Amino acid sequence: MKHEFILEGLHCANCAAKIETKLDKTYDEVLFSFATLELEIHSDKEDIRNEVQAIVDSIEDGVTVVPKSEHEHHEHHDHHHECHDGCCGHEHEHDHDHHHHDHEQEHHHDHGHEHHHESGESKVKLILLIIAAVFFVAAFILHILGKFDLICNILSICSAILAGYDVVIEGVKSVFKRRIDETTLMTVAVIAAMVLGEFVEGAAVMVLFGIGELLEDKAVEKSRRDIRKLADIRPDTAYLYENGKSREIRAEDVKIGTILEIPPHTRVPLDGVITEGSTTLDTSSLTGESAPMDASVGTELLSGMMNNDSAVYMRTTKAYADSAATRIVKMVEESSKNKGNHEKLITRFAAVYTPVMIGLAVLIAVIPSLITGDWAGWIHKALVCLVASCPCSIVISVPLSYYAGIGAASKAGVLIKGGRYVEALANTKAFAFDKTGTITDNQISIKEISVSDGYTADEVIALAAAAEAHSAHPIANAFRDYCEAQHISIEELKEHREISGHGVEAKRGDDTITVCKSTASHGISVQLNGKEIGFITLSEHIRPEAPDALNSLKQLGVANITMLSGDKEAACKRAAESLPIDSIHSALLPGDKVKTVEKLIQDYGSCAFVGDGINDAPVLSRATCGIAMGLGSDAAIESADMVLSSENLSSLPKAVRIARRTLSTVKANITFSLIVKAVIILLAILNIAPLWLAVFSDTGVCLLCVLSAVRLIKSRI
Repeated sequence: MKHEFILEGLHCANCAAKIETKLDKTYDEVLFSFATLELEIHSDKEDIRNEVQAIVDSIEDGVTVVPKSEHEHHEHHDHHHECHDGCCGHEHEHDHDHHHHDHEQEHHHDHGHEHHHESGESKVKLILLIIAAVFFVAAFILHILGKFDLICNILSICSAILAGYDVVIEGVKSVFKRRIDETTLMTVAVIAAMVLGEFVEGAAVMVLFGIGELLEDKAVEKSRRDIRKLADIRPDTAYLYENGKSREIRAEDVKIGTILEIPPHTRVPLDGVITEGSTTLDTSSLTGESAPMDASVGTELLSGMMNNDSAVYMRTTKAYADSAATRIVKMVEESSKNKGNHEKLITRFAAVYTPVMIGLAVLIAVIPSLITGDWAGWIHKALVCLVASCPCSIVISVPLSYYAGIGAASKAGVLIKGGRYVEALANTKAFAFDKTGTITDNQISIKEISVSDGYTADEVIALAAAAEAHSAHPIANAFRDYCEAQHISIEELKEHREISGHGVEAKRGDDTITVCKSTASHGISVQLNGKEIGFITLSEHIRPEAPDALNSLKQLGVANITMLSGDKEAACKRAAESLPIDSIHSALLPGDKVKTVEKLIQDYGSCAFVGDGINDAPVLSRATCGIAMGLGSDAAIESADMVLSSENLSSLPKAVRIARRTLSTVKANITFSLIVKAVIILLAILNIAPLWLAVFSDTGVCLLCVLSAVRLIKSRI
């Protein structure tokens, strides 16, 4: 069973890594994201909340394990109240159950109470920190003047207590839990500094650490909010239209085929088709495309689109759970659980690094002291090393960088399913593209219909469209569009069956209708009981953005671009004429595509595959990075590692640039953190670095690394 939780109140990245490690030893599969605080556990047990809470409590106090459904209920309810209070100029009937409403209000009140409680706590902390800073400045001035030593020391102690009482409490608790984290290191450092007579320095450490922690928490929380905003494209309510009136209902309760009203300046709640009215749509949250799109009767609407101008009415074609916005939100949320190699390395690194650094600090304190007899001096140096060695800057910034990069990509109309795929895309040197629906657009048209004796062109195309009735393939769409334009009726056939990589079959009474690729030339054969009754020649169009997109990939240093297709060589060569394609592989079955991609991986070390259809699922899974075009085929989306939700190839080079920038940010943050820590430790051994500088190398560097990660969300590509 899959259990999903949110770890509310978890701020310590180091603790998060320890919680994940401990849970990993207890359950079959554990996926955790510090960026979103989402925890996913696979276990045979039905209810594991209390068990998980106990494990979390053994490592970090003040963290609540909340089932994701409960957490979302609170968030959605708050959002519902905001929307409801903000709606004006649009009348709706409201049909709410009174008891249910009271119950919701009660939940809302509880949630609000918790929020105010947290907000109040942080205000108290801020006030105490300001008072502590004032006391410290006064103590520092007295220390420089060399007067009133007793008052100076008392002010320093008061400053340290006010700024770090909670740190000391956590540090002591950590000792009893037989673990060492930054609060333990800081507590030991400050107490030892004051025992050694360095009262002002001890106060400086606590005040700086408090300020650093506060800024760090704010930066992390802001980045989480920015990322959540990217996924906040799914309305929770819909306006059901019946008997000439609209009433507000929960979007998830809307059934397929329902008529909804979409008022101006509201988001489309479910996928559907416009039945009445015309407007313009802002599709940027789904596609990254800023230009508004004209929409009228018959236009397909995807949930998450924003209605700009006028009210329109739509008939829903998908359930809430299957609609575009729900899929996008789910993919962005789940992306943080598929960790990149650097993230996994950092989790393992932190587990080994902290004990090693503590051992090093003990050696620095003991061995030189035994030789020189200067215990106070070498203990002070060891404390600086301890404080400087805290791995938080790396543990926080690395997952946050990946998540920020994934957020930036989703803004550009590219959904990346995890950090590991960001790495794969950044390092890919070969790209393989499917032809139909990927290099070419879905605007396939019927060029010519040839028929055998006894059949008309209308009969042949009608049978082909009927056999393809359940297919979302562009060729099937072309058949349906042609029949609609020519007013040709399509009968209902039975027992539809897809022949992988070949075509489709369906039953018409006792007869079998087969629609498949022709062995003779570029076209589609329509057969009755195995005998060809007609032949349909197609014409297709190269996507207008394809030449620029592929040229951009070449400029980014991609060594090989290959086209893969089930079509004949002549058709493939026609499509590749104006494109920078290095090699063409035609007449391929799905298994052949897999073999071709495997050969490219062998030659170039990695290969990304871009495709759109159900037949591409095996090769999407096999590629180093499988990229699905658009939100059309369920199988393709499930198998892919990335989805171009914009269904536009121009977003692909953008995604490569974002992936490379993300990876370089991750590497820069790791390198910067380790270099600063190494320098501070070296300066401490040489007796140059004071204790407060070590605090900067912890919280200050962490803050800089977090801000560097957040920059990815804001960056323009």
